[in-house]
Amino acid sequence: MSIDIATEIELNDELILDPKAAAALFLEARTANAWSDEEISDETLQAVYALTKMGPTAMNIQPLRITWVRSGEARQRLVEHMNEGNKAKTLTAPMVAILSFTNEWHDLLTTTAPHMAGMVPTFEASVETRNAMGHSNAHLQIGYFILAARAAGLAVGPMTGMDAAGIDAEFNADTSRTTIMVVNLGKPAEDASRARLPRLSFETATETL
Repeated sequence: MSIDIATEIELNDELILDPKAAAALFLEARTANAWSDEEISDETLQAVYALTKMGPTAMNIQPLRITWVRSGEARQRLVEHMNEGNKAKTLTAPMVAILSFTNEWHDLLTTTAPHMAGMVPTFEASVETRNAMGHSNAHLQIGYFILAARAAGLAVGPMTGMDAAGIDAEFNADTSRTTIMVVNLGKPAEDASRARLPRLSFETATETL
């Protein structure tokens, strides 16, 4: 089956973002596989999280948890659990984030959604529900995280090629956290990205009922 290739409409007529912002967040942003040695400050990481946390989640549960891996010792421990093709770029990225979800998000529900406090006993009784909601809503937040990092001028390299159970044993032991993804962050090196692959057209990917 042939696949239609996306055709641009006149986006600037439809967006409230200025063209530079749209380019930085979507149109020109690329997944990076090689990095410059420019460091990322703690203030930049705080800015990334400040935007990430503002995206919506079900009942405002905010289950995403981030482990910033900056030190060389922690980086080596993480790289041991990455697939072979992801080891070198993870080792050389200026910053790496382990993105996990917590299934104990209900413990903070009286703070994040006081109007839903009466639901805490229900969630307390169902680990399965907490896992399902935590996992799906953390994935939402990962999308916000990627755009937030781009808004802060960073390239990202999201990866699921890893031993997630090994990362949990190494970094999330004795916690309520489960690893979903590892994301490299930084300024890209020259030729850090492959040629852009095709995107599906509006007609292929959507329908109107």
